[in-house]
Amino acid sequence: MSRGAVRIVLASVGLVVLAFGALLLGEFPIPPDEVFRALWSGISGDEFGVPPAVRSAVWLIRVPRIGTSLLVGAALASAGATFQGVFRNPLVSPNILGVSTGAGLGAAVAILLGLPVVLIQGFAFATGIVTVALVYFLARAVGRAHSSVHVLVLAGVVTGSLMGAGISLVKFLADPHDELPAITFWLLGSLSSTTREDLVAVAPAFLIGLVPLVLLRWRINVLSLGDEEARALGVDVSRTRPILIAGATLMTASAVSVSGTVGWVGLVVPHLARMTVGPDFRRLLPASAIMGAGYLLVVDTAARTLMDVEFPLGVLTAVLGAPFFLWLLATSKKGWR
Repeated sequence: MSRGAVRIVLASVGLVVLAFGALLLGEFPIPPDEVFRALWSGISGDEFGVPPAVRSAVWLIRVPRIGTSLLVGAALASAGATFQGVFRNPLVSPNILGVSTGAGLGAAVAILLGLPVVLIQGFAFATGIVTVALVYFLARAVGRAHSSVHVLVLAGVVTGSLMGAGISLVKFLADPHDELPAITFWLLGSLSSTTREDLVAVAPAFLIGLVPLVLLRWRINVLSLGDEEARALGVDVSRTRPILIAGATLMTASAVSVSGTVGWVGLVVPHLARMTVGPDFRRLLPASAIMGAGYLLVVDTAARTLMDVEFPLGVLTAVLGAPFFLWLLATSKKGWR
């Protein structure tokens, strides 16, 4: 077994330990033996002397929230690693094509209309997908005489700015006593209201988006060399890149729809994974997913346990991610592969 594979196995074991530790922590800490019995009680259906309050806290509150944080972190980090490889740019994040901003606009409109939570998530998911589709078609329409990658990125920046302006307009129109705080809180990112239904809803989209990344993982290695080199090695760039972008976008949109806007995970974690297992996407993809899941799990656990008032996830990820990225810029060698 290679060194990279060993590190992935160790990271997987560490992730399990972190997840179990998160089950112990909360407003009401639960001893490890009671957590074990509550988990087994939920699986087997037997009571095992577990207090109903403990069983409810574990299965109805902490398991859905922890599971969702794992999926969201894995989705954002995997998408970030994919975008960085496809666009050959270490500064690229999952929001490079405006998916997070588009999802934020959809959620803001849904909140302004007073829609229920499930429709807020649906609006966020749909507008995130529509935003990236708009970016892609704009790039195809105006970029025939230029580098497709550069035009795609610029179209994403322009469209993301337009969606950001739409969010500002919705906030201006919102009721400052009711709707505006709800929109602001959603945009800061949180998993405080996560339910089992959210976990069930986000899992299929995550898996569907992950499939093309796994099947085409070696092509991402080739695309990171450049379009001309990729074509010389037999990769159909015009077909492969949209498939990879679609998979990464689907994962990002599904994550943002349940967590709100959580930055830095898709930017920082792929770099940390690359430093751990190297640039080969066959190892980088699972390492990014595992480390992203663990990173967001730790951040979310800190958000709900550090103080009586829960911290927004976006604030904590920025506080942790920005210093790390500055350190990375200061210490990294020339080049990023």
